[in-house]
Amino acid sequence: MSALLEVSGVSVTFDGFRAINNLSFNIGPQELRAIIGPNGAGKTTFMDIVTGKTRPDKGSVTFGERSVSLLSLSEAKIAQAGVGRKFQRPTVFEDQSVFDNLMMALKKPRGPLAVLLFRPKAEDASKVEALAAEVGLGDQLARKSGELSHGQKQWLEIGMLLAQEPRLLLVDEPAAGMTLQEREQTTALLVEMAKTRAVVVVEHDMEFVRRLNCKVTVLHEGSVLAEGSLEHVTKNPSVIEVYLGRG
Repeated sequence: MSALLEVSGVSVTFDGFRAINNLSFNIGPQELRAIIGPNGAGKTTFMDIVTGKTRPDKGSVTFGERSVSLLSLSEAKIAQAGVGRKFQRPTVFEDQSVFDNLMMALKKPRGPLAVLLFRPKAEDASKVEALAAEVGLGDQLARKSGELSHGQKQWLEIGMLLAQEPRLLLVDEPAAGMTLQEREQTTALLVEMAKTRAVVVVEHDMEFVRRLNCKVTVLHEGSVLAEGSLEHVTKNPSVIEVYLGRG
């Protein structure tokens, strides 16, 4: 099966600092992948490049069966093509209900007129209810988003991204600030989501990565240092030296 996302020979330099250095790897269409590495390894820059926020100096980033170059698209066009990104801090409309947040996020024509004339249909409400159930908020639809716990806000934001029907979801440190129970539910949610789309999780928490039980890519100084199961990469002498040995 061909890759959904292919990153090939990508480099980017900021003020003389090479943040990404000849980075190459790919993600399959239904794959859960964890990306780990020390601070400054290039994890955030990698996500910035895939989502169009940062343009690399060289290399290619292609997406989908037709191998569309993401480097030629704007951030908005990349999102429309099916790439979703969840930042570490959840951004939800706190004064609106869970239902309304999800309804606003549904994949619809987004022109000014279309937005003004938008009237939810019964099928839209059904879709919102299904999304809420998928992220564990089925019984919270009427609640104001500002009243949700930190973990629930994270799930709502994931639900809002799923409403856009992405084929690739980039998730930044989803476990940060969560209770143990919320972390377990988040693990289950990410594993389930990866059955129908690609999910890339950037995470510091090794215990959380272990629970995901997926292929791990270790970045160091902007390139891939090691790749494989967590058990495999944590036995790699280079990984121990640059990352695990700092504990």
